[in-house]
Amino acid sequence: MTKKQTWSQRFESALHPAIARFNASIGFDIELIEYDITGSQAHARMLAHTGIISHEEGEILFTGLEQIRQEYHQGQFQPGIDSEDVHFAVEKRLTEIVGDVGKKLHTARSRNDQVGTDTRLYLRDQIQQIRQQLREFQGVLVDIAEKNVETLIPGYTHLQRAQPVSLAHHLLAYFQMAQRDWERLADVYSRVNISPLGCGALAGTTFPIDRHYTANLLHFDHVYANSLDGVSDRDFAIEFLCAASIIMVHLSRLSEEVILWASEEFRFVTLKDSCATGSSIMPQKKNPDVPELVRGKTGRVFGHLQAMLVIMKGLPLAYNKDLQEDKEGIFDSVNTVKACLEAMTILLQEGLEFRHQRLATAVTEDFANATDVADYLAARGVPFREAYNIVGKVVKTSIAAGKLLKDLHLEEWQQIHPAFAADIYEAISPRQVVAARNSYGGTGFVQVRAAIINARTQLSGK
Repeated sequence: MTKKQTWSQRFESALHPAIARFNASIGFDIELIEYDITGSQAHARMLAHTGIISHEEGEILFTGLEQIRQEYHQGQFQPGIDSEDVHFAVEKRLTEIVGDVGKKLHTARSRNDQVGTDTRLYLRDQIQQIRQQLREFQGVLVDIAEKNVETLIPGYTHLQRAQPVSLAHHLLAYFQMAQRDWERLADVYSRVNISPLGCGALAGTTFPIDRHYTANLLHFDHVYANSLDGVSDRDFAIEFLCAASIIMVHLSRLSEEVILWASEEFRFVTLKDSCATGSSIMPQKKNPDVPELVRGKTGRVFGHLQAMLVIMKGLPLAYNKDLQEDKEGIFDSVNTVKACLEAMTILLQEGLEFRHQRLATAVTEDFANATDVADYLAARGVPFREAYNIVGKVVKTSIAAGKLLKDLHLEEWQQIHPAFAADIYEAISPRQVVAARNSYGGTGFVQVRAAIINARTQLSGK
């Protein structure tokens, strides 16, 4: 004999077992149980506050829900597929604990506004945790930068040597990316923090509820002004996934650089044993698994964003079962971003060692100071475009002769143009090339030290 589904008497028989499994979300939305309990406690308080139920009934519901929370923490409450979703599971257990009064909890509420509330409570909490992780990541970047203001590293455009820069300046570029991520999540938070509770299934409710009361209890900033929009809106989830994707873009870019820097071709960093793995057949290898995994996991988050956009693009108002598919993508994106931020923070803090001698050599073995030669002439009255062409010819002939610019004799410089003097050698030394770029936001040491102070100020403001 099959067990009847717990719907209304409209239904004559239970779901087919395979359809029940297909329909169920308890396997993943159990993640929301804490938030479901918290939201339900606020709803019970509101029902009592408005006189829809008695204050005694409200306290019974609140206490029963708190018992479920403790049972879950202790591993005593582990609902299965027969509960379909976390909301039914909690309500069913509540009725077992407190009796028929538990059946009053769902008064003036639908699963549609309930799940929307739970998801927002969850995401609100996760956003704050990710923002804190971003601060920790930024803090490590600043710590490393502070020790490497005058450490030089080749700067690249098109993955070709361009101009030397301060290593601190390079790392602080990622600080700024993370700062935008931190600010962007705060902006997303403002649209997550709107309560749909009380919107009902789609049209509100006939009961004299107080939506602002529950919103205040749950620390929401606002309530949805339209019940149809309240139960069907997932803009906040799309925005979060966009922000999460951008975080992953930034982590993936840094990962790619670390992978390159650790290669034998670059040799800019050494991977420490705590953050690297070996090969099963090549004993000499040390693999950059952490940044490779971060780079690979980036695609997962991108995929969840695309999936959410596709889910939403054709949905008529109001709630549709398609929206059950929002949660796994959100949960996985949250977990992926948090794991990658933690791993990259540890990698930077404990797993990398910059090879300073190699870096010092690297900035002397190319023509990255060519622009400074052109600037040298321009500062002495030669039109820049003319100076640019002159230096281009110098580089060409130097390459043919197997020389670098620093190897040219003063007589050779003066044959190129009489404006050159003995101070050309200092002007094109890597340290001076970097120090001279003292425009605001540039790689000059004065600017970089100021940027570090500003970064510390931003971090102290939390």
